[in-house]
Amino acid sequence: MTSDTPAAGPGGQDRRTRRLPGRRRGSEPAPPLRLADLDPRQRRLALVRMAATILLSWVLIFGAYFVLPIGHESGLRALLRLGADIALLGAVFAWEIRRITLAELPELRAVEALGVVIALFLVSFSGIYVAMSHESARTFTQDLDHVKALYFTITIFSTVGFGDITPTTDGARVVVSVQMMLDLVIIGAVVRVLFNAARSRVAPTGDG
Repeated sequence: MTSDTPAAGPGGQDRRTRRLPGRRRGSEPAPPLRLADLDPRQRRLALVRMAATILLSWVLIFGAYFVLPIGHESGLRALLRLGADIALLGAVFAWEIRRITLAELPELRAVEALGVVIALFLVSFSGIYVAMSHESARTFTQDLDHVKALYFTITIFSTVGFGDITPTTDGARVVVSVQMMLDLVIIGAVVRVLFNAARSRVAPTGDG
């Protein structure tokens, strides 16, 4: 005679009610990880939120660049500050990667992270160019203020190079060369790392 009582596993737990690892309790749906998984209204809201986040980050970063007394230190102190800025940039980069790996929409988080990293990068070099120009007006072909320094940094980053502002001393040429090499790192490596982190987040797992 058979019993209707379900067979119990180790510890008396019903085998049919045991939850598989990685599965959500009950029928609770998993949060969407891809922008394409959202309905049109949710997709628009996500894109607007991403744009607003980038815009707010730029307002804070570039606002601090113009408001804080950046560029009035000596050349040596400016170089030390640049080293600190690059270290800060690396810390922000690592933090953003962690945020991407935990985000519900990692693709959009990667775009936000790229916007923040690039803004910090531009501000860091703009500040040192202002300081070098204030220390010696002959460092560049023009005396740089905050606007001209930011413009010069962006032309280098975008590889446009109009030629209206150029370095005239060896020290300035070295700093500009460092920025050029780091430009290649950001374009070639940082972008790839950020978006690979997003892809690994949305990749299907072994348990489906």
